[in-house]
Amino acid sequence: MSTGVLETQETTAAVPNLRQDAPSSLARFVPFLAPYRWYFIGSIAASIVATLTGLVIPLVLQGVIDGPITDGNFAGVWWPAALVLLLGTIDAVGIWIRRYLVSGPSSQFEISARATVFEKLQRLSVSAHEGWESGQLLSRAIADLSSLRRFVAFVGPFIIINSVTLVVGLGVLFLQSWQLGLIMLVTSVPLVVICTRFETLYRVVARDAQDQAGDVTTTVEESIQGIRVLKAFGRSAHLGRRFLREAATLRGTEMKKVRYLAILWSLIVGIPPLGIGAMLAFGAYSIVQGTMTAGMLVAAMAIVAFLLWPIEAFGFLLAELNNARTAADRYWEIMDTAETITEPDDPVTLPQDTRGVLEFRRVGFAFPDSDSDAALLTDVDFRIDPGETVALVGVTGSGKTALTNLVPRLFDVTSGSITVDGIDIRTMSLADLRSVVSVAFEDPVLFSASVRENVALGRPDATDADVDEALGVAHAREFVDALPWGLDTRIGEQGMSLSGGQRQRLALARAVLGKPRILVLDDPLSALDVGTEALVQRDLRRVLTHSTTLLVAHRPSTAALADRVLYLENGTIVEQGTHERLLATSTRYRHVMGSLDD
Repeated sequence: MSTGVLETQETTAAVPNLRQDAPSSLARFVPFLAPYRWYFIGSIAASIVATLTGLVIPLVLQGVIDGPITDGNFAGVWWPAALVLLLGTIDAVGIWIRRYLVSGPSSQFEISARATVFEKLQRLSVSAHEGWESGQLLSRAIADLSSLRRFVAFVGPFIIINSVTLVVGLGVLFLQSWQLGLIMLVTSVPLVVICTRFETLYRVVARDAQDQAGDVTTTVEESIQGIRVLKAFGRSAHLGRRFLREAATLRGTEMKKVRYLAILWSLIVGIPPLGIGAMLAFGAYSIVQGTMTAGMLVAAMAIVAFLLWPIEAFGFLLAELNNARTAADRYWEIMDTAETITEPDDPVTLPQDTRGVLEFRRVGFAFPDSDSDAALLTDVDFRIDPGETVALVGVTGSGKTALTNLVPRLFDVTSGSITVDGIDIRTMSLADLRSVVSVAFEDPVLFSASVRENVALGRPDATDADVDEALGVAHAREFVDALPWGLDTRIGEQGMSLSGGQRQRLALARAVLGKPRILVLDDPLSALDVGTEALVQRDLRRVLTHSTTLLVAHRPSTAALADRVLYLENGTIVEQGTHERLLATSTRYRHVMGSLDD
């Protein structure tokens, strides 16, 4: 055990204030439980009443042994027997009431806590999500909350119930014989010390196990999402080895938990019999001396036997308590993450007749926590009028995608401002801003839902006619009609059942649905063949006349859609003009367009 202690002390040193923070993490769930407090109080009260009836039965036995049995009056046994039956019935009913009262509220607690963390994840900025592995988020939102539900429904109440049972049981034992009670109390002291030490050790390995489980979840998720790439490059075995390494690490941590539990259970189960032996020896001596009756000794032994289960259960309860504390810590790590993209205190409401004039005013941008020298955009200044299309062109890393992410406030500017009709977008509500801005990313994201739901994601009130029109603009109508159930066909997670070009066209249809005021397109045609691209561009020109459009272009044909082209270099606009004029006058633009076209 000393080796484990040393290992744990080293780990604890790397997690400052671990124990100080632990109680508060569970206490912070009180607001979730407050609406159901009377259910939990009632369930605990019913359990205590039911449990304490078990302590009355030994006293009834004492009366039977020292009374009717000693006197040879067997007829006097019937009333005590009926009383025992009544007490057993009360015990059973109390258990049923506890389960009935706690089952619904504990499940509702899990639902509420899970919904809250989901809403938090939706509010967090893209940069915050990029700092978490998806498997870690999944394990916190699913497995950890299941641990917390078990704590709320069972572990927490029974820590209270068993503690009350032990205190009352020891009190009854002291009333029976203070000597027997003292022996039991002395036996319990080392158990308290052991349990306290166990709580310190187990807490650390429980946290390690839950974090490592998140790592394993991440690896499994990545292997499933990237199965095509793994198979294409013959690297399935490589990720399999990584999975086995992480699983082996998790197994080692779980085995450490098992060792701690084995030691704890051995001591919890092994120490009380020593006290029982001492109590039996003292009781037998007292009976011989005439200072104790046989009924008193039987009752005392029955009480001790009754208290053994609460004592032994503390090993399990403490383990689950630490699992719950760790789960609570991990839950609040998400909930305490700062929200950098926030709603303004007094949002400005966009007028109904929003024109959609988009203006960048000396905009600078760097990713959060990056050095000031790592700015992606510097002093970007331009304006796009309604119906105008402006293309962004530049080599990889010039800041094109970062610039487009600023318009719907996926990130916020570091300096300067972005305005819509002269209103700083940071003063608008996010709902208002994103109701006038529609986006299509280069890497289209589709959900495990129907085609209709994917296309109408940003406008759930869109009619089938609206969806059909958007599909027509993206030239996706033909392949959608060929799907087994048309618009109602579920396209599967990430849309992997579709080709890259089909996914991109659905994403484009989603962006142009409803002719948004401001349209941000991050190279939306890169996966299309030349023939399809030409058809899409033809119909897209008609849509662009209704919107203020910011377009990232990687092909000359895409740049040609724009009324004006901005050439970015190292996060700064170095040239601008029409596609044709820049081709004629700018060597670097001509070089980039040529290299990108290749």
